[in-house]
Amino acid sequence: MALKEKVVQGATCICNFGTTPDKLKVLTQTKYFVNDMNGSQKLAATHKDIGATFEKNTFGPCKMQPTPGGFKPCQAIVTAWSGFYEKEKYTPPDGYILLEDSKATCPIGGKDCIIILKSGQMGEPSKKNISDADEELQSHVNPLVNMANYENRNENKSIL
Repeated sequence: MALKEKVVQGATCICNFGTTPDKLKVLTQTKYFVNDMNGSQKLAATHKDIGATFEKNTFGPCKMQPTPGGFKPCQAIVTAWSGFYEKEKYTPPDGYILLEDSKATCPIGGKDCIIILKSGQMGEPSKKNISDADEELQSHVNPLVNMANYENRNENKSIL
């Protein structure tokens, strides 16, 4: 699993035969969160998240279903996931965590036709990250922020 991100609610996915991305919804559990300091938004996605598990449940027109005037609209249904991490299991739902390179199968598009574009995780620095930041390195990475004054930003009203 080295350097692969875990997939969470809100991950952006697309089908190889669709035109529009959709966002993953975790419907199988409400207990396990990843990259979410408050434990309220980033539910961990598992291989048990199957069925109609996307916000809009469509990836636009489905190129696998041609009609005389174009293509039938996609009706995104996941029947299985592959490439999940079998060493990390959440109970319930007895599901293995999905990784950024996991793929889903659709009954129309076939095996592994749905891919993950973005895992849904976002960097969210904590006070500990800021206090541990190397001041000199940060001055090169982000020259607009003076880390020495960052903790006092409410008192100074300026971090520049």
